[in-house]
Amino acid sequence: MNTPDDPIRRLMESYGDAMLRMCYLSLHDVMLAEDAVQDSFLKAYQKWHTFRGECSEKTWLMRIAVNTCRDYRRRAWMRWNDRRADVEQLILPGGTPVDSADDTVLRAVMALPPREKEAVLLRYYQQMKLGEIAQALDIPEGTVTSRLNRARAKLRRQLEGWYFDEEFEAADR
Repeated sequence: MNTPDDPIRRLMESYGDAMLRMCYLSLHDVMLAEDAVQDSFLKAYQKWHTFRGECSEKTWLMRIAVNTCRDYRRRAWMRWNDRRADVEQLILPGGTPVDSADDTVLRAVMALPPREKEAVLLRYYQQMKLGEIAQALDIPEGTVTSRLNRARAKLRRQLEGWYFDEEFEAADR
C-alpha cells in the first residue's frame, strides 16, 4: 500500500544529511539546523501534492530548506546571539571531517553575507548547477552568477596570499 509519506521518507533518506549540513552552515547551530530540517520536511510533506516535477526533488527541498533557514534568521533572538559554527563539527559531502588545522576557506565562506553564502554553498557544497540554484532561490540565473562573482571576489581578497586556484573561477563556466 502506497501512503503519502513514502516519497517523503525516501527524500529524508536521500537528502536529509545534505539538508542538515546546509542548514547548519546557514544557521551556525546544530540544534537549530535539526529543527530547520524537520520543519523543512514537514513543509515538504504538507506540500508534496504541489510538487510538479519542474525541477529536481533536491532543488525543491533545498529551496524549502533555504527559506526555512531565512525565516529562522529573521527571528529577533537570532540577532542577539552570536552563533558561529564550530568548524571541527562539519563533515564534507564525501563524509570526510573538516581538518581543523586548515579551515581557512570554510571560515571565509561562513563569513560571507547570507545571500552570497547561500549561492556558494549550493554551488560548491551541494554541487548544484546554476539553473538549479536559480530555481532553489527563486531568482534569475544572472543573479546567481552575480552573487557567486561577488562572493569569489570577497574570498579572493580575504584569502589573498593564502590560496586561490583558477579552477574555482572556471567551475561555473
